[in-house]
Amino acid sequence: MKKLLTAVLTLAVASAWAQTFEGTIKWSMKMEITDPAMKAKMAEGQKKMNDPAEQEKMKKMQEQMNDPKMKAMMDANPAMKAQMEAMMKGQQSGDMMSSMMPKGMIVKLKGGNTLVTMDGGMMTGDFLHTGDKSVRLDRANKTYSVMPSGDGKGMENQQKPTVTKTSETTKIVGYTCTKYIVTTNQHGQTQVTNMWTTTDIKDVDLKALAKQRSGRGQSMFYEGVDGVPLKIESSSKEGNMVMEVTEIKRESLNASDFAIPSDYKETQGMFGGPR
Repeated sequence: MKKLLTAVLTLAVASAWAQTFEGTIKWSMKMEITDPAMKAKMAEGQKKMNDPAEQEKMKKMQEQMNDPKMKAMMDANPAMKAQMEAMMKGQQSGDMMSSMMPKGMIVKLKGGNTLVTMDGGMMTGDFLHTGDKSVRLDRANKTYSVMPSGDGKGMENQQKPTVTKTSETTKIVGYTCTKYIVTTNQHGQTQVTNMWTTTDIKDVDLKALAKQRSGRGQSMFYEGVDGVPLKIESSSKEGNMVMEVTEIKRESLNASDFAIPSDYKETQGMFGGPR
């Protein structure tokens, strides 16, 4: 599941769509775990969490999280804090799997900078990409953590993806989109991604998108795919993911939204980033 969540996050942070576009893009997200072993593990975890004894332990743990020492430890480790909060939310809702998956995201763009706000799941919060730096912002605790840089290392031996343009088209938020099928093979596993893209949005640097890489050197946009992606359907051994743009709004945004507040302190990185 971590790989699936990381794929969402790297795509979100890497989505610095435009050099001249300024405004807000809203995405809906649906994720489904299909790997039998992972589904069984999560079902067992849910069953255990529903046990009265485990619920009592979780209640005590929630009380302990308000202890100053525990709170400080959690604030210094955003990943652990997010996991604990997701587990508690899952226990309360009775659906641990759904509580750990994001439901959507809001992407704000200005001057080539990106601010992504994730809705729900383990990655709830803000992710800022500016220049060559990506960080996670913890608004509640006034902290930030640096995410892994996209230096492209480890990509030398990876097979080039196969890109197939189809004749299928559809309308998404008023734009005509064409379907591309991208097939990649990594570490012996095949991943198929359907990308619905439009060439009707002109204020986007498509060549820059193709070269852009995410946290672990993974290219999130591919040579041979023309246009801006408005819908992405990805399937792998772990599960399926569908992301679709639901609104594109051109508007003037505050430059201060795309800067790390001066009173924020740096903490341990999420997803393996440096301190």
